[in-house]
Amino acid sequence: MSDTTQPFNEQTRKAVLRDLARKNRVAQKNKDELSRTICAKFLALPASRDAKTVMWYVDAGSEVRTRHTLPEALASGKRIVVPWCVVETNELELFLLEDMSELIEGAYKILEPKPELRELPTKKVKAEELDLVMVPGTAFDLRGARMGQGKGYYDRLLATARPDAPLVALAFDCQIFDEIPVAPHDVFMDLVLTESRMIEGKGRK
Repeated sequence: MSDTTQPFNEQTRKAVLRDLARKNRVAQKNKDELSRTICAKFLALPASRDAKTVMWYVDAGSEVRTRHTLPEALASGKRIVVPWCVVETNELELFLLEDMSELIEGAYKILEPKPELRELPTKKVKAEELDLVMVPGTAFDLRGARMGQGKGYYDRLLATARPDAPLVALAFDCQIFDEIPVAPHDVFMDLVLTESRMIEGKGRK
């Protein structure tokens, strides 16, 4: 008789946790209010106040919503950068955002830079220019480990960010687990901000 109680392998555990975190996030009430609280925490960070060039993500689906606070960030005088996905290569490119009107709904129903603006030399930004990086995610743990959508977009981008540029993730409390499985290429956050917590991660040590 075969043993059906064998432990989950790592990929199965990741899939189960990712699914649970997504369901938790979708079911989260008061997303707008909680998102504003979380984004305010981000703006209040010393690293945020000191940074000249900051990457924000533009929320999609049930992620912590940043679009309500982005106009405030744009008015701060800092260089605000947003990522967008190149569908053909599955890579993230960085765009210097100066006004919310420069965004249009693109791949995966995510607000992205208008196509006619993306290739302008003045709009292109390299990851090495970022002083602070805001990161979305599906699930996080108490070490700062991150689980994304499973396609590795952000892992590849974050691997090219400067070591001294803090990686700060935004999440709801319901996305935090004691420990999630990690792979050698996974990047740990320096900080994870939720509506009630500020979790110090181990970062890229």
